[in-house]
Amino acid sequence: MIRTMTIDDYDRVAALWAGIKGFGIRSIDDSREGIERFLRRNPNTSVVAEMDGKLVGSILCGHDGRQGCLYHVCVDASYRQHGIGRKLVAKAIEALKAEQINKVYLIAFTRNEGGNAFWKKVGWQCQDDRNYYDLNLNEANMTVFNE
Repeated sequence: MIRTMTIDDYDRVAALWAGIKGFGIRSIDDSREGIERFLRRNPNTSVVAEMDGKLVGSILCGHDGRQGCLYHVCVDASYRQHGIGRKLVAKAIEALKAEQINKVYLIAFTRNEGGNAFWKKVGWQCQDDRNYYDLNLNEANMTVFNE
């Protein structure tokens, strides 16, 4: 079952993230308070997948009124290759379209071989004509990658 994510899903989503090898978790943005803030701003666009009573996939999805972005797209390794990722993406895109968003992007770390293979397989285009820049506004908001 694919459905809209709520803050009540946080503990199970955080446990899913913690079990994904190579997954990067930010100390502030991915805390309960950070995710609650994100979901208040984007109440209808983030999604989770449940199977056999277990939360097995999730996407944080939001927009700025102009374009959408997918964050933390993941499926539990033991549930991959069953179309769950595709269904999660389709549901998030459907939610963005309902809010009249016409473009969506995502960022996949170059070392995330599985994720990059997935995005190419489902028809997303890797952009090599632009540079990605960021500026950390809070040094306490560190990204830690799961081993």
